[in-house]
Amino acid sequence: MTKNVDDITEEIRKLSDVEKLTLLERIVSDLDKPDPEIDQVWADEARKRWAAYKAGKVPTVSYESVMAKYR
Repeated sequence: MTKNVDDITEEIRKLSDVEKLTLLERIVSDLDKPDPEIDQVWADEARKRWAAYKAGKVPTVSYESVMAKYR
């Protein structure tokens, strides 16, 4: 790690728990930005999976079967 990151880490350790949580929420919010390229990859994958399902190429499991497994 760089000296800057080490300095910031030391400052964070001095914060209260509430301040740390606020900082964490802001960091996560900053990192959680939409990525059009990744969104397109997932959209393509969803279309492929839906087409395979509709064509009967993938095995399916009933809702009742899944729920019975976890009861």
